[in-house]
Amino acid sequence: MASFTKRNGKWQARISWHDENGKLHQKAKSGFATKAQAKDYATQMENELINGVDIAADPVFADYFKTWYETYRLPKISKATAGNYIISSRVITKYFGDIRIKQIKRSTYQKFLNDYGKDHSFGTMKELTSKIKACVKSAIADGIISKDFTYNANITYNKALTRKPEYLSISELKQLISALNDDLRPDNVKPYIVLTAIYTGARFSEILALTWKDVDYLHRTITINKSVDYKYNLGFKPTKNESSNRTIRVNGELLKILAQLKTNQTPLLFAKTPQSFKNSLLQDANLYLRSTLERIGIKKRDYTFHALRHSHVAFLLSQGIDIYAISKRLGHSNMTTTINVYAYLIDEYKHKLDDEIEQKLAQL
Repeated sequence: MASFTKRNGKWQARISWHDENGKLHQKAKSGFATKAQAKDYATQMENELINGVDIAADPVFADYFKTWYETYRLPKISKATAGNYIISSRVITKYFGDIRIKQIKRSTYQKFLNDYGKDHSFGTMKELTSKIKACVKSAIADGIISKDFTYNANITYNKALTRKPEYLSISELKQLISALNDDLRPDNVKPYIVLTAIYTGARFSEILALTWKDVDYLHRTITINKSVDYKYNLGFKPTKNESSNRTIRVNGELLKILAQLKTNQTPLLFAKTPQSFKNSLLQDANLYLRSTLERIGIKKRDYTFHALRHSHVAFLLSQGIDIYAISKRLGHSNMTTTINVYAYLIDEYKHKLDDEIEQKLAQL
């Protein structure tokens, strides 16, 4: 129920309602120039009440974001991922300050993206916006807001800071594999780790977590069902998400190479325990990879271990492997994720496939 009063030439709207426990609540807003404006506001509030919106709740957006990720995200994410949420929370606090969540409009949010995106890469903006979108959906589910102010927002970013991941051609991959084979000796696991990445496309933390129980020589498969928190030396941790748990087929050459490590007599392929890995291992692997590429005359700017995953995808696409099979092999939850991440590669091979389609149609 709404009531209206006029004070000092301005109209006030007061909305009264009872919650499910019978408790009376009231919400008032003043400053309307006309009674019609006050009635419009009251109608909007009453409609939101009908739609389950808690019109009395209006937390500061930065506070709500912090409470949301601490409640729904923190208990099930790694320490490294938690650090990313903390950084995002600081960004939101700095930009939005004490602005309450109901005050934020689509235009407000888009202005934030435009401003913050000026000095940040696409990857940074994509990660930040995905967190904010999830938070806003939670606020809608909690009945705090009725509309998604992130809807159809455009991600803006600094193109100069955004680099397309580099990948190796087939001939370059063959050169690298040959150089790595020359480095193979069981007391140096780095070339084995890099080769595993080339042949599987697995993530660095997933490769480190492999045990001999995960390797099936009979069926030529490797099972990925955990990862290693090497950054904080916390041992095993779950994979990135449920879909990352997978069993993939591998070639006999990789299995033969990995068998050399059995002489180390360790439960894990590359270490005695998951705590054995140094937190500098990824940096060391990147340095080894780049030095090996330089040694064989391959120049790639800032080529990293993760780029091996892109090279794996590039090779499979070049061989005409279906995107669905690639998505499953990478451990993505759906093909949309694969298409979004590797869109630049898919576009490159689309031209090749278009030529093949044209040739096939000409045979009709």
